[in-house]
Amino acid sequence: MANPYTQLNIHGIYAVKGRENIIINKFRDDLYRYTSGILKKSSAFPLAVGGWKDHVHVFFELPAAQALSDIMGSVKRNSSKWINENKFLPGKFHWQDGYAAFSYARSQRDRVIKYIINQEAHHRVMTFKEEYFGFLKKFGIPYDKRYVFEFYD
Repeated sequence: MANPYTQLNIHGIYAVKGRENIIINKFRDDLYRYTSGILKKSSAFPLAVGGWKDHVHVFFELPAAQALSDIMGSVKRNSSKWINENKFLPGKFHWQDGYAAFSYARSQRDRVIKYIINQEAHHRVMTFKEEYFGFLKKFGIPYDKRYVFEFYD
């Protein structure tokens, strides 16, 4: 059997349960580095990890032999465990159920990386809710508002 050859660039987004603004400066950069390590352990190649106070963006090369749901599940499960074990926050930390994921061509990688790295500036002018629904619209993804992240205005 021949080896698979792929170029699958995936941009994943997931949010804090209850949409609390609790991903604070105290541990935010460490969380992104730790998340990058989780991706590497999953045989994914991390391209960028960033976000803001209530959500995270991951951009990585998806390996041919891995399911996207397995990688996203591993990232969320292991990062929440790490946050709880290190007691960065009072109480028990959880991510919301679900995630969004979008694919990009190699030629779009630099633009997506810059977008993720500049989340703080981006969210001065756009809410996470506007950002999230903008992605769903841009990619033509039908959705039922009952089954997307919880948004609190």
